[in-house]
Amino acid sequence: MIDLALSVLCSSLIFVVFKLFDVYKVQTFYAIVVNYMVASITGLFFNSYAITPSELIEQPWFMGTVALGVLFILIFNIMARSSQVNGVGVTSVATKMSLVIPVVFAVLYYKDVLSNWQVLGIFLALIAVYLASLKSKGTKIGKNHLWLPLLVFLGSGIIDTSIKFIQDAHLEDGQYPIFSSTVFGAAASSGLIVIAYRRIKNSFKVNFRNVLGGICLGVPNYFSIYFLLRALNHESLNSASVFTLNNVAIVMFSTLLGIVLFKERLNFKNWLGIVLAVLSILLVALF
Repeated sequence: MIDLALSVLCSSLIFVVFKLFDVYKVQTFYAIVVNYMVASITGLFFNSYAITPSELIEQPWFMGTVALGVLFILIFNIMARSSQVNGVGVTSVATKMSLVIPVVFAVLYYKDVLSNWQVLGIFLALIAVYLASLKSKGTKIGKNHLWLPLLVFLGSGIIDTSIKFIQDAHLEDGQYPIFSSTVFGAAASSGLIVIAYRRIKNSFKVNFRNVLGGICLGVPNYFSIYFLLRALNHESLNSASVFTLNNVAIVMFSTLLGIVLFKERLNFKNWLGIVLAVLSILLVALF
């Protein structure tokens, strides 16, 4: 549970950093690429698993990390586009509701057994993340752009599911740092390719704020994945419970951080979502 709590803390800090991007006018995409580079370097720093580059390429999980890295950048761009045309609320709901995909996968593929109380907790969790993400104007989706939040939903769910599958099928305990580092390195490489393409079409200048923002984002981003992998490997909770607790706790804690740090105001539905989030966590964790 400590690993899960640390993953939630690091993931919530990511939302705080994103909020500060708006305050300090940081260009999100470029900061994201720097973030992936920093996260990859952080993983190498904490890695104690001796492995050469040639051995790394031969690892059964290597191609999976490359695919995940590309998916990270792709889903990020779709999220940005969806936020622009549908609003942040819709995109946030799509991202967080994606927890249903790894949960269903865990039940069907890994035969995770859930009690009736846990099933109720997961159902309440879905309602909680929806309500907690609603803004005062409500959540609306343009008919012509419905495919954007749908792709965010599918992509986010596939990323979580793939991480669990690779962790269970191929990873040894000592490989978590190098695995995480390789995923973020692949994401950074994909982002640099996009930047190079943009550089050809438009002028590009290095911005110190983008670099600093990426550094502040990269460290908690790395540890959010690292501790999630450790939590998924723990015997006390099945993976369906881990993903539910992780997503709901992030929604709850990041919302509370928004109130304390940025004086954000919540409506009745938001508070109801937080209450349901607490109830769902208790049902999934204790029963």
